[in-house]
Amino acid sequence: MISCDLAVIGAGPAGLAAAIAAREAGVEDILVLERDEAAGGILNQCIHSGFGLHTFQEELTGPEYAARFRARAEELGIPIRLGVMVLGLGSDRVLTLTSRERGLEQLRAGAVILAMGCRERPRGALNIPGYRPAGIYTAGTAQRLVNMEGLLPGREIVILGSGDIGLIMARRMTLEGAHVQCVAELLPYSGGLKRNIVQCLDDYGIPLRLSHTVVNIRGRERVEGVTLAQVGPDRRPVPGTEEDIPCDTLLLSVGLLPENELSEGAGVALDPVTGGPVVGEDFSTSVPGVFACGNALHVHDLVDFVSQEAAAAGRSAARFLKGGPPAGPVIPIRCRDGVRYTVPQHLAVEAMPPEVTVRFRVSAPFREKYLACYINGTRVFHGKKRIMAPGEMEQYTLRRAALPADAREIVFCVEED
Repeated sequence: MISCDLAVIGAGPAGLAAAIAAREAGVEDILVLERDEAAGGILNQCIHSGFGLHTFQEELTGPEYAARFRARAEELGIPIRLGVMVLGLGSDRVLTLTSRERGLEQLRAGAVILAMGCRERPRGALNIPGYRPAGIYTAGTAQRLVNMEGLLPGREIVILGSGDIGLIMARRMTLEGAHVQCVAELLPYSGGLKRNIVQCLDDYGIPLRLSHTVVNIRGRERVEGVTLAQVGPDRRPVPGTEEDIPCDTLLLSVGLLPENELSEGAGVALDPVTGGPVVGEDFSTSVPGVFACGNALHVHDLVDFVSQEAAAAGRSAARFLKGGPPAGPVIPIRCRDGVRYTVPQHLAVEAMPPEVTVRFRVSAPFREKYLACYINGTRVFHGKKRIMAPGEMEQYTLRRAALPADAREIVFCVEED
């Protein structure tokens, strides 16, 4: 059995940032494990700009953003093993690995950082009637085909789901010469960033069909068309609203799911809303010595926030390896009335840094409403927000100096006034 002080699972933006922060905090024996053949994760196929505005104060493409972290990891001498699949993780922090070069092996780690990222929800989760013809792709798969393999999946495109990847691929397919018929969204609002709706759909005249879904896929060998229908408040198709749209390709952008099979196997408690681990202010999970960050923790809208949280997780893992002080009493962070979840879900006041950023998403679009924070039932923050949308993450900074000594509960919610 091999061993290391810190094992980082995943060499995407989260894993790289966490490993770099841990090394800068004094951890020498670090091993980053990546199943792909190149570090950088999903950023390698995100050739559009818009990354790095918070981290580097300049606009970068995905590969450019990843390259800066790879260069820093190389500068610090952090080893990254590529082509390695982690098959299992135990609560004792023993990892089971497999690779072409070494076969099956086990690794014992003093601490583990979970940075596996997320995956797309496939067609099988949607229960769309019809055969299984060629021409149905997740938006991320189509992105990889176009941007990395130089292949165009189709010419006449319908996109189901208005997540950010779907919106970006609407523009990308248009630029490559395909015709995007429309983007259909089950909900009455888009799940993507407002800037992506404007830059990827509005600027190219691509229709966004809200409260619509695909109810049938035509074609046996290859997609020949889809049937769209309006949906009611119960999200069920409204009879008589069906519309046939000829197309040869259907792209699915219907949600992202944190990759947490390894977390579950290790006994890590998962949040039913995010699908990721329940963590404290130091990004520690319910299993001692196991930390989580990035899209394996909760799906982010900006990679800059991924890097910030991952760096904090790396520093926390370093403190754990050095035998840091016990956390002390834990205060739950709860949500209600329009706030879907928070990350972290609890904090230990005695061990927390001077400031902790709590990130969360709202459950529906809100205009001219107030974001509120309560501690022990007393409102300590009441800020008006012009717009809040599920596709854009909100955040609030808790300051240790402002927390009362008898703090028992922190609650975030949306209020009318």
